[in-house]
Amino acid sequence: MRLIRWRRAGVALAVTAWSTSGLMAQERDTTEIARLKAQIEAITREIEELKLGREVVARADTGAFGLGPAASKVYRAREGVSLGGYGEVLYEHFREVREDNQRSGRTDQLDALRLIAYLGYKFNDKFLFNSEIEFEHGSTGRGGEASVEFAYLDYRLSPHLGLRGGVLLVAMGLINELHEPPTFLGTTRPLTEQVIVPSTWRESGLGVFGDLGDLAYRVYLVNGLDAVGGGSSAASGFSAGGIRGGRQNGSRALAEELAGVARVDYTGVLGLTVGGSAYLGNSGQNRTVTTVGGPIDLGARTLIWEGHLAYQRRGLDLRGLFATATVDQAAALNAARALSGAASVGERLIGWYGQAGYDLLRSTRTGHQLVPYVRYERVNTQDRVPSGFAANPANDRRIVSLGAAWRPIGNIAVKVDYQLQHNEARTGVDQLNANLSYLF
Repeated sequence: MRLIRWRRAGVALAVTAWSTSGLMAQERDTTEIARLKAQIEAITREIEELKLGREVVARADTGAFGLGPAASKVYRAREGVSLGGYGEVLYEHFREVREDNQRSGRTDQLDALRLIAYLGYKFNDKFLFNSEIEFEHGSTGRGGEASVEFAYLDYRLSPHLGLRGGVLLVAMGLINELHEPPTFLGTTRPLTEQVIVPSTWRESGLGVFGDLGDLAYRVYLVNGLDAVGGGSSAASGFSAGGIRGGRQNGSRALAEELAGVARVDYTGVLGLTVGGSAYLGNSGQNRTVTTVGGPIDLGARTLIWEGHLAYQRRGLDLRGLFATATVDQAAALNAARALSGAASVGERLIGWYGQAGYDLLRSTRTGHQLVPYVRYERVNTQDRVPSGFAANPANDRRIVSLGAAWRPIGNIAVKVDYQLQHNEARTGVDQLNANLSYLF
């Protein structure tokens, strides 16, 4: 009996040993297959990079030096070409009546708002070229246009200091440099960052950039704005609606007057950016204006400064910005532009907004994001006007945006919001917007 038991035990042990050995062999085979697959994927990726110009296949998932994920891909590239881009389509549905119950006269629109191509080239670890080419409104033959948004060369002297020259994005606000639609909430850009910090604002110039620990900085010297308009750049000049028309955008820009812009940001807390920027320069472009008191030199010194805060962490998306601008010799500028009454350029412009959103899907296993948000904004482009002129109450505006953004992945966003538009003239028109956007 014992002999039989021992034989049975031996058989059981043998079977167990064989089973264990087989399982271990299977695990080794599975591990080896996984390793081989990883090697094949790596080799395939290297072949794709060689075929397409190396970092064409780099992911647009992280911003750098104030630029968006797609705009800064070249900084993560090896030597060679980098391609990226973004686009957005905007639908706008307007109420048939204004605040005062009069007919609004506005028509609904569906606009291929922007299509962007980023083209960069990294020569080596010291030198690189980066550019953004924008196509707006679907066709240059039907009210659209093609523009160079930026095109510059970088020379990195050290990890903390670089030189930059070319057509530069003016380093102000939260949107002007980082304007890729999936990266911010809202179907449209805040009005403050359209008429006071006039995004997308670019001028030709040169400067320095870098970071010192938790502080990032950019300091540029650029051509000044054209407050009068009608010069070689075809700028339209300042108006009662803001200073946006003074942008020269690198197009045969008048450079009789130069301007400086400086920015600093603190990023020492994960998810937090807090900082400010200032712009100062004459915008008269060395013109002489004939007034009742005789001819005077038009300086039209323009000072813009802003403070901003952004916090994105644990599902929260918070933003706030305050901006103000002052324009000297506004009365003489009105004379140069033949503006009178309530059409006056503002001596002082003020705008601010606060925004909050939260990802409702943060605690779920899905990789999607669903972010309801609210934004409140106040803008007055004629907060103060010269003596003898009037302010148009329609330029004192309040906007409340209520909406939601769905991001199936970080590079794609679908946003819908309703904007409650109010101004002191009671001519505001509410609107429903929908925006489809992407970056790569």
